[in-house]
Amino acid sequence: MIFDLPGRFWRGNLHTHSNLSDGYLSPGETAAVYHEAGYDFVAITDHFRPEYGYPVTDTRDLRTADFTTLIGAELHAPRTEAGQQWHIVAAGLPLDFAPPSPSEDGPALARRARSVGAFVGMAHPSASLLTAKDAESLDAAHSIEVYNALADREHRGDSWHLTDVLLNRGHRLTTYAADDAHLQPQDPPPCQAWVQVRAESLDPDALLTALKAGHFYSTTGPELYDVHLETDELVVRCSPATKILLTGGHPGAEVAQGTNLTEHTFPLTLFQATHCRITVEAADGTRAWTNPIHLDG
Repeated sequence: MIFDLPGRFWRGNLHTHSNLSDGYLSPGETAAVYHEAGYDFVAITDHFRPEYGYPVTDTRDLRTADFTTLIGAELHAPRTEAGQQWHIVAAGLPLDFAPPSPSEDGPALARRARSVGAFVGMAHPSASLLTAKDAESLDAAHSIEVYNALADREHRGDSWHLTDVLLNRGHRLTTYAADDAHLQPQDPPPCQAWVQVRAESLDPDALLTALKAGHFYSTTGPELYDVHLETDELVVRCSPATKILLTGGHPGAEVAQGTNLTEHTFPLTLFQATHCRITVEAADGTRAWTNPIHLDG
């Protein structure tokens, strides 16, 4: 499990916009918001669209000894079943990543991003009304954006249902949470959802390698200190919680409820599924999620 890996956890946001597309603040001001909030890194993922000049925002000059950036974009191309353009987060793009060709659809664009080294995420599936057919066609995705703080404003922030459908069909995807921050005055406040990435250093390449390997968990507040398998049990240690849940590949759940829960052991013999995950919920309603834990090897 990731909690035993070398290194430490680094806090970051993978989906962020600046005024080089439809965000409110400059890239430098946007990065400063996250740095001042105690983040270790941010990916500024401006909309890769013709009206903005297809930006891959160069944030290299914003890197310091204690804060770094991942260079990326939110990619768009035709067309989902709902008739919308795709929204695809790509972190780790080269600065000269070429605009889509007229014949390039979303899945092909995602494959090209992955082929040049990007971590590819399926952005806000619930808000985009993605179907399972849509999602399965995006075969280059490493991960699904299971919680999007901006989309939560319209009650479409949570995409776990589609994620579990895909996992039950055998797709090995990880899951991440993000702000989708535009920092417009009318928007929700930033720093509401993030990833904790386990890596040996804050080097961008180390972070990208860890993201692609699934060495992270996601949260809107609570901390996970340890999650590990012991024969037929799953042991969880976390910051104080009112609920710890074991859910995943079947409709049932195992739930521990109380006050200031910091540890619980779940028997897996009752959990007949190919995968599971842990959700921790704090008294204020914030949550943390592990990546899917595969029980079939």
